[in-house]
Amino acid sequence: MKIVFMGTPAFAVPSLRAMVEAGHEVAGVFTQPDKKQGRHMTLVAPPVKEYALTQDIPVYQPDTLKDGAALCLLQDLAPELIVVVAYGKLLPVDILGLPVFGCVNVHASLLPRLRGAAPIQWAVIRGEEKTGVTTMHMARGLDTGDMIYKEETPIGPRETAGELHDRLMELGAALLIKTVADIAAGTAPRTPQDDAEATYAPMLSRDIAHINWSLPARAVVNFIRGMSPWPAALAGQREPYLKIFEAVPVACPQTGQPGTVFAADGGFGVFCGGGEAVLVTKIQAHGGRPMPAEDYVRGHRLEGEML
Repeated sequence: MKIVFMGTPAFAVPSLRAMVEAGHEVAGVFTQPDKKQGRHMTLVAPPVKEYALTQDIPVYQPDTLKDGAALCLLQDLAPELIVVVAYGKLLPVDILGLPVFGCVNVHASLLPRLRGAAPIQWAVIRGEEKTGVTTMHMARGLDTGDMIYKEETPIGPRETAGELHDRLMELGAALLIKTVADIAAGTAPRTPQDDAEATYAPMLSRDIAHINWSLPARAVVNFIRGMSPWPAALAGQREPYLKIFEAVPVACPQTGQPGTVFAADGGFGVFCGGGEAVLVTKIQAHGGRPMPAEDYVRGHRLEGEML
């Protein structure tokens, strides 16, 4: 099948690779423009672009899909199907209706749960015990199209969003192979979503990254897991903040005000809400690298401080 692929981050690369290795004709790849990153603001290409160039696939990086230029380009490419995986832009109606087989999307949740930009992270933050990937026929609206297939997987009790991301991107690629084959064969199902069951996963940012220590210990741990590795859960009363990457619930040796640090083997403890506590085991100080918390406290006295 002749396909145009739209995607940007590392999550989308296995899906693009799957289309190439399955023998589909990938006529072009649409991805976000290169962005400046790092201390020296070096221009960096999206991972999808990097892979596409290794396969000699034409790459297009429009700033917008709304000015008509992208539509004209797609009309020239004449795809039978558009595959979208974490592209980062909403497709206008005229593009959605262009390919004969429509547009399909790989979404990293069990729709209609966790529609939106950050389903992997919010599944962890909210303490979900399972998640998965869904392929769907795209329609107007945010992740509202008819579902095709779902693949479910449990979320480990200590699994971070980063670890879950790496599992789901491979799961999504495998499900996409089956989805596209069945679309070509005319056997792909369409299951409407129940909007009454929908939940949402808004975009993450540093603005919401500060840990609320008044929550129960398990909720604090889930937040830290869901924010790891980016944007990372933040702790501290003032800048520079500590980044907290790992913590586990721990028996509380005494009562204390939420956010207060106490000494504990294997790192440092922090009192939480409801008379509970967590043991912080991995942190990153400003300007440093991630490190075991027990190494950090050897050179920094935190006991009694408020985070």
